[in-house]
Amino acid sequence: MAESMLISVRVSKDTAKRLESLAQSTDRSKSYIASQAIEEYLHLHEWQIKAIEEGIKDVEEGQVVSHGKVKEWLQSWGTDNEKDAPKCS
Repeated sequence: MAESMLISVRVSKDTAKRLESLAQSTDRSKSYIASQAIEEYLHLHEWQIKAIEEGIKDVEEGQVVSHGKVKEWLQSWGTDNEKDAPKCS
């Protein structure tokens, strides 16, 4: 198991009550539930930040497809003359 450390978090009374209720319902500690919630939050937001940073890098390197080309491609879907996906310029 990874080494852990104690942190203190201030939450509203309502959040504290909900945490207590969930802990009792799931037979888990409040600490466990809070830790899992923080892990999930970090995983989600770290992924989003990484994706945004990669997108910015692509733009800076010119690895983009114009709006017009994407629109033209999408409008061809389901037609007899469906186009291939546009390539980055």
